[in-house]
Amino acid sequence: MLRHYESLGLVTAGGRTSAGYRDYTSDDLVRVFHVEALRMLGLSLAEAGRVLDDPDFVEDRLIARLIARTEERIDAQRALLARLRSVEASGAGDRDAVLDVLARLSDLASPAAGRRQRAALASDSGAVDAGALVTALLDETDPNAAGALRWALARHPDSGAEVGGVDRLAAALADPAAKRRRRAVHALTELPGPAAHRALLTVLDDPDPVVRRHAVLAVADRGDPTVVDGLVALVVAGDDDVAAADALGDLARRRDDPDAVAVRLTAALDGAEVGVRRRVTQALGELPGAAALRTLAGLSTDPDPAVRLTARHLRSSRGAAPEPDQGVSG
Repeated sequence: MLRHYESLGLVTAGGRTSAGYRDYTSDDLVRVFHVEALRMLGLSLAEAGRVLDDPDFVEDRLIARLIARTEERIDAQRALLARLRSVEASGAGDRDAVLDVLARLSDLASPAAGRRQRAALASDSGAVDAGALVTALLDETDPNAAGALRWALARHPDSGAEVGGVDRLAAALADPAAKRRRRAVHALTELPGPAAHRALLTVLDDPDPVVRRHAVLAVADRGDPTVVDGLVALVVAGDDDVAAADALGDLARRRDDPDAVAVRLTAALDGAEVGVRRRVTQALGELPGAAALRTLAGLSTDPDPAVRLTARHLRSSRGAAPEPDQGVSG
């Protein structure tokens, strides 16, 4: 080791003994220990030499670099630990089964997106722990691989269980990174069961509009009327307003009092600009009941021609008598 260090110029013996052996001084030995310490912290030998020989060495910069290297090693060890726990959870009972699970997990962590996608498509049988699929999904940036992971997770036998895929996705909904919350909520929309539904309810007011939209539409699709106001907000914002209008219609048809949905949608017209009025008018056409027709009757004389014509068409398509032409104001 010392000869290798000398060949790299890291350490030089202060002298030689009469027999020709290298004679290291105390300062030489201190430098050896410094090199070893920097190596153990993750620096290469070349980097250690630059640190020790640089007269302009900035300690804070070195500490930041060492922290980053240490965090990388910790992340790698955590990934390995998660992989081993996934093998343990898979219940693989013999060597070939264990090796198969390890191979699939390695492929899920591959730098090649195509390989990750193929691994996901081969992981829907439950051989790979649902938690491993979630871990891969939350970090997946390739849309095709992400879609394959959601597909595999939705078909996993533990996907809808309280402890399995759902609990890990639910925990990710509190992640400070919006992109990870988006991946988690997207996956939850495709999972069955009450546990997934409860998780979606926790992000109906998420600060990220994409997370909110996924959650609101998914909860509405499950027939939960608590998201009527959220659907109205999507219509007003023009954020997937067509899907939101369809969902409002479905919820209204499931209620004993369908007019209640129309009343809440009509309230969005108060002081609304023309774009909002157009979207609300279209959405009212999806709603059953007399309240929607009454609002459409009022919109039949709206100053905006698109609103006016749409409202008249929607009323006539439902057999309502045409409103008398009262002229257009403003």
